[in-house]
Amino acid sequence: MIGIIGKKLGMTQLFNEQGQQVPCTVVEATPNPVTKVMTSEQAGFASVELGFGAQRTARPNKKGERTPKGRRATKAELGHASKAGLGFAPAVLKSFRLDDAPGKAEVPTYAVGETITVAIFTPGERVKVTGTSKGRGFQGVVKRHGFGGGPNTHGNTKHRKPGSIGAGTDPSRVIKGKKMPGHYGAAQHTAIGLRVEKVDTDRNLIYLRGSVAGPTNGIVFVRKQG
Repeated sequence: MIGIIGKKLGMTQLFNEQGQQVPCTVVEATPNPVTKVMTSEQAGFASVELGFGAQRTARPNKKGERTPKGRRATKAELGHASKAGLGFAPAVLKSFRLDDAPGKAEVPTYAVGETITVAIFTPGERVKVTGTSKGRGFQGVVKRHGFGGGPNTHGNTKHRKPGSIGAGTDPSRVIKGKKMPGHYGAAQHTAIGLRVEKVDTDRNLIYLRGSVAGPTNGIVFVRKQG
């Protein structure tokens, strides 16, 4: 189903009609322009590509003037955006499938140049949100996998170490997939079944019940869930 690209602003709380306190994640989703439309005949399924944000563009080169340092949008990105009538290259592009609704729901149609806003969501419906979790670098097994660790007293010196990791004679190797220290976080995570508590169309905000993966100002993809 259709979705939208947004930016995680942080968490707050709302009070529902029963007076219950509801923790919510606030997602800012400015209108997303449709940059590309794919039909089922072209790709095997119907989808739309949406854009979010804007990249910096290189200034026209004048005699004796240099473009400031920093990444700028490429000519290919600018050309792709110009086909949708945009004067800038979106910072994020994401394709959303349209024909994966359960049952025999009608497939919505969109045209290049249209915009998708938070108005497509209504309070009470369920969505799934994909984000990139916070990167925590190289971590041990206690933080990464939740190991209990060893005793803290009686001469023990292996407080946060994993202990034995391999079998003996058979199979004489460390089993593939063994939980060990390593890079933790910075991975894609999707939360399903989150409830839309409030939609603020004036400020392009969506209030989602519960937490969403990612840091403040992290990019998230909010999709309708059947």
